[in-house]
Amino acid sequence: MGLPGSGKSTIGRQLAHHLGLQFLDTDHVIEQRLGCSVLSYFEQEGEAAFRLLESEVLRELCGRTAVVLATGGGAVLRAENRQSLRRAGRVIYLHSAPENLFRRLRHDRTRPLLQVDDPMQRLKSLYHDRDPLYREIAHEIIETGRLPASVLVQSLVGPGRPHA
Repeated sequence: MGLPGSGKSTIGRQLAHHLGLQFLDTDHVIEQRLGCSVLSYFEQEGEAAFRLLESEVLRELCGRTAVVLATGGGAVLRAENRQSLRRAGRVIYLHSAPENLFRRLRHDRTRPLLQVDDPMQRLKSLYHDRDPLYREIAHEIIETGRLPASVLVQSLVGPGRPHA
């Protein structure tokens, strides 16, 4: 878990491959069910409706085994989601400073919460609101910084590391 642009999908996919597990991304599951993008759903139905749907999907996916699950960055906003994630398995917070996230996302037009006049300020606000929630449920915090995803995955699966 982590803020938009922290590498949840990229690192999650590589980690799942390395461990021989299935990779699931809650946003992709939601898009498959809706038949439209998260951005379109946000624009049409609003964030509150999206968060309800996200909770439903997350509750279902947390019941699965042998998966690496990437959540949307805002999944931690609901207490029930935090509880589900914490109970489901090893929770890894992919931490990155807002400035690094902005550098990665400045040209990305698919992130609903960043389609504002000042996306850097929005990232700082999201960080302020969500960082304590991520830390609350994380079993481990990984500093993503500017390291390649492959290096981060190796740090997660090295000798003596838990894989559950």
